[in-house]
Amino acid sequence: MELSKVRNIGISAHIDSGKTTLSERILFYAGRIHRMQEVHGGGDGATMDHMELEKERGITITSAATTVEWKEHKINLIDTPGHVDFTVEVERSLRVLDGAVLVLCAVGGVQSQSLTVDRQMKRYHVPRLAFINKMDRTGANPQRVVEQVRQKMGCDAILMQLPIGKEDKFEGVIDLITMKANYFDGANGEIVREEAIPADMQEEATEARQHMLEGLSMYSDVLMELLLSEEAVTEELIHSVLRQAVQGQDCTPVFMGTAVKNKGVQLLLDAIARYLPSPVDRPKTAMKWDDLTVRIPLTPDPAAPFVGMAFKLVEDPYGQLTFMRLYQGTISKGEMYYNQRTGQKQRFSRIVRMHADKREEIDSASAGDIVAIMGPDCATGDTYGAEPKQCTLENMFVPQPVIKMAISPTSRDSGDRLTKALQRFRKEDPTFQVSTDEETSETVIAGMGELHLEIYVERIRREYKVEVEVGAPKVSYRETPTRRADYDFRHKKQTGGSGQFAHIKGYLEPLPEDATENFIFEEEVVGGRIPKEYIPSVEKGFRQSLDKGPLGEYPIVGIKAVLEDGSYHEVDSSDMAFQTAGRNCFRETFLMTKPVLLEPVMKFEVEVPSDFQGAVAGELNSRRGMITSTEMEGGTARIEAEVPLAETFGYSTDLRSMTQGQGTFSMEFSRYRKVPASIQEQILLDKKAEKEKKQLVGAR
Repeated sequence: MELSKVRNIGISAHIDSGKTTLSERILFYAGRIHRMQEVHGGGDGATMDHMELEKERGITITSAATTVEWKEHKINLIDTPGHVDFTVEVERSLRVLDGAVLVLCAVGGVQSQSLTVDRQMKRYHVPRLAFINKMDRTGANPQRVVEQVRQKMGCDAILMQLPIGKEDKFEGVIDLITMKANYFDGANGEIVREEAIPADMQEEATEARQHMLEGLSMYSDVLMELLLSEEAVTEELIHSVLRQAVQGQDCTPVFMGTAVKNKGVQLLLDAIARYLPSPVDRPKTAMKWDDLTVRIPLTPDPAAPFVGMAFKLVEDPYGQLTFMRLYQGTISKGEMYYNQRTGQKQRFSRIVRMHADKREEIDSASAGDIVAIMGPDCATGDTYGAEPKQCTLENMFVPQPVIKMAISPTSRDSGDRLTKALQRFRKEDPTFQVSTDEETSETVIAGMGELHLEIYVERIRREYKVEVEVGAPKVSYRETPTRRADYDFRHKKQTGGSGQFAHIKGYLEPLPEDATENFIFEEEVVGGRIPKEYIPSVEKGFRQSLDKGPLGEYPIVGIKAVLEDGSYHEVDSSDMAFQTAGRNCFRETFLMTKPVLLEPVMKFEVEVPSDFQGAVAGELNSRRGMITSTEMEGGTARIEAEVPLAETFGYSTDLRSMTQGQGTFSMEFSRYRKVPASIQEQILLDKKAEKEKKQLVGAR
């Protein structure tokens, strides 16, 4: 297929906006499936939610890929999860896609996770269309959603359609480009019927079209001139201006419909094919292998040397599947290619095109394709090339885990299976981390939230048949300095033979709150008071002390270390002596900076019937929450708040009982902030008691 007719797109949104239902309709209308399944309400579950857990819970946990054909265009589609706990799935999908569809709820509008997805799309410069779903729901208001997109996302949203009928009387849409009314007939809305605009909507449609053209004229002088001279504007010109504006990430055209009632999806597919870029329209660059400041242009040319990125790994019964986006060149089954990070030459034994969990074997794939490969052993984000030391692609952003819990098998003989499961999940998901507690030798898992770890524990039970015990969730606190402290530290050790000597002077101070790095080291040593080769050793010693702070053995962040002066000994000074000096000096001086604990704070969004608003707001306050805004829409209250992660455990159960099961909430990590003094004291006392208990158990 011609490369200009290929579209690599993702579908992203807030929880329960209807992403998976929309994906199911796209598969049906494009002829990929012959019967639509629903996410909720019985049936076999949606095609893209192929895991048992996804079907049971009615949520998307892993992103699923498929390929469909629509009006001579090939669309590689990735359906992504909405929960912030699985945010890495959205992150890695957007890293390799050329365009996206942002799904918004006609009632909920722009919600917290919509803003997270918006930030991710902007991070990777992904052009997008918006689709207002659930137009059949009571309280649906597309104009309000468009206004929210403009205000909250700061992007130029332009309404491309008008709804015919409201809420449960929603019948179809008026296309403001063709000025025709579109209705969706047949048992599954598969027949698109085009009619004249209803007489009572003619005036409203003309006004809305004028509004749309004025919005688009900002991106085209030709269109602006035609409007000023009141001449007719052709459909071709509108399509061409809109395509350019979308691909320049200047504007977001907004379409609407209701996926569950089969209305509006085909027109969205037309827009995907018409306005979103092909791999040809999105030229990419890679970095030179040995000099990351030098950019190398990549061309989507099948004949050029191959370059691709492994963006997702999945372990399945037949071995590891590596999802790869090809940026340049062609790969063939059975050929060898180089992992640019390790330098190893690896065989691509099989190439498959994925359709959710089903696969179709192919012999080769070329630039612009998204395929899965069996054979290579790699990590998420690895670059592959036809030659060794060819280039490296920019990696994806991986957020740090905020919650931990201990995990252990209930029976000794299943320890190996648990280790195998944890190794697999750690490899597949960069936000899922596994470590061992040095004192107790307990296995500790860390992730993005309670749901994230809960899903992995459940998968270990089901997929590996291992019964496990999990400890109570623990928050990842941090330690940070509050004031400057000077140091003048001398490390001297004299034994028989050569001794150790290092002397360092300088200061530690807090970094500003908006600093992007956790630790900065600067040296201002003059006149060779410390030889240049020993200065990196001092930094290394400082860095080794960052993992465990003196307050509660939490990681240290937000600190700057400055080395100003010192001295050395011709014989006794060494790399090791300065490293030890750095380590011991940091430990001693850090306590003089009056350190405090920082705790992760979550951005909360709660939606409840307005009758329960007071009770829910009061309960959030009791959890040390700070309410930032409250909006009323119809009979629903939306409360936004910042709540410390430590206070959020078990919230979903409490919210359900408080609101008779009608309340919903979502949360995402916002920032770290100082823990109040009284609570810090309690945290440190609990930590001390826990440590003593572990030592007693260890002694027995």
